[in-house]
Amino acid sequence: MTTPARAASSRAPRSSAPSSPAASSPVASSAAANSAAPSSPVASPVVPSFADLGVAPELVASLASGGIDAPFPIQAATLPDSLAGKDLLGRGRTGSGKTVAFALPLVTALAGRRSAARRPRGLVLVPTRELAIQVDATISPLAAAMGLRTRTIFGGVGQNPQVTALAKGVDIIVATPGRLADLIKQGHAQLDAIEVTVIDEADHMADLGFLPEVRRLLDRTPADGQRLLFSATLDSGVDVLARRYLHNPVTHEVDSAASPVPAMDHHVFNVDPAERGEIVTQLVGGHGRTLAFARTKHQAKRWARILTASGIHAVDLHGNLSQSARQRNLAAFSDGDVRVLVATDIAARGIHVDDITLVVHIDPPAEHKAYLHRSGRTARAGAAGVVVTVATHDQRRDVADLMRRAAIKPTHSHVRIGDQVIADIAGPSAPRVVVANAQPVPAERTGRGSGLGRSGRSAGRGSGGGGRGSSTGSGNSASGGRQRTGSTTGAGQSSGGAGNRSSAPRSKSGASSGSRAGSSGSSTVWSSSGAPSSSAPRRGPRRATRPAGGSGSAG
Repeated sequence: MTTPARAASSRAPRSSAPSSPAASSPVASSAAANSAAPSSPVASPVVPSFADLGVAPELVASLASGGIDAPFPIQAATLPDSLAGKDLLGRGRTGSGKTVAFALPLVTALAGRRSAARRPRGLVLVPTRELAIQVDATISPLAAAMGLRTRTIFGGVGQNPQVTALAKGVDIIVATPGRLADLIKQGHAQLDAIEVTVIDEADHMADLGFLPEVRRLLDRTPADGQRLLFSATLDSGVDVLARRYLHNPVTHEVDSAASPVPAMDHHVFNVDPAERGEIVTQLVGGHGRTLAFARTKHQAKRWARILTASGIHAVDLHGNLSQSARQRNLAAFSDGDVRVLVATDIAARGIHVDDITLVVHIDPPAEHKAYLHRSGRTARAGAAGVVVTVATHDQRRDVADLMRRAAIKPTHSHVRIGDQVIADIAGPSAPRVVVANAQPVPAERTGRGSGLGRSGRSAGRGSGGGGRGSSTGSGNSASGGRQRTGSTTGAGQSSGGAGNRSSAPRSKSGASSGSRAGSSGSSTVWSSSGAPSSSAPRRGPRRATRPAGGSGSAG
């Protein structure tokens, strides 16, 4: 086995001053050399190999077996410094190859020795369970090539397998902050032997409010250990984290989060609310792998079931699912058994699936960073991709502001059902399928609007058929679920329609007596063939009220 670049007993000496990114980056050095002699013919920059960058032969072979033969820019830029044991601050957008960039120096530094029980030597902190699983999937084969063991540590599942693995001794843990802190308090893990700490997606952890717990965990690690922090941006307290815990870090930036991907085409479909559902169905009905985003957990589940009832097998991913269900649905999407995944923003940072050709924002996100991270699921690793935002008329102004803040200049189209632009993006329609034991579509919730736009404000505790209350306005709509009495105020208008709930006693079903936008007095429903129909039983197993913008708790 190749000797690790860093001695086991001591940390490589820290530089007295931060290294220049240009000096430490082979790519930047090559660019500087070319700019110094403009009169000479400009040769293509030489891309270093992993071996040229100092990666051990065992790891080069492991990467090659996984189809990775040449380093991405962020890997070529950071590996010389990280393999030398320096602290590092890496900034790059999602899909830039950051996981391999920190996995290689992590495994190299720990190779040749085994860790004691409950005292791992490598720590990778990530914000979500999905990201922990996928980061471990990248690290574990590299670790195995060097005789090391890894383990994921996250909540939502029983802790006993994690406790057992720690007791036997693991070298690298990939953990979410909350569960790791719980295991430390119970005495199942210690961080005093940590030699290398990686903080991945630091800005997302800041958005989720995890930085206080991250700081407490870092305080438990030795101060002279190597620390690698990777983040798309340096706002939300990430810069404070870097200044406090990184010592003379080398900074490398390759395509910041605000940089649009050159190979990504952005479109905004301005649609009539009454046609929104069928347009989305046609858009995701091609042969490619599609990731669609909804604003809430309820709408993610609802859209997945609507698409499945229409003959497009889809699964959902959101915070209300058990961990086993989340892993099962993500695996079905990753393996190609299902072509469409409908997710909340929980998936924007946690999904690393190759060959996603289309991202659809069914509900536009609330702010531009979420848009960039959602969209970053496609056009990864140099591949091309298409992003479509579906916007109703009352969302136009907000979507325009969103694109301006994201520095995106999309192609705007006013789209009707069956327009050629849908076929141009979706490609030929895939055959519709009948899914055995498909779940019924949940009733529409109309208490709160989701997505952008000037939706009605509800002051009550209710949300759709399960909420408490009634709202004032024109028209009444019973959602078919158990309704409780109470009161709410406001227009009661969601982004997709103008229907309002009325106070009613507990009932198992209801009838629509008012008007909804585009429905001419009756709720439009979809049959199992995906075609709109003007009337159908409200609780049929393969029928659904057209989504009107969504409601429910955020995912």
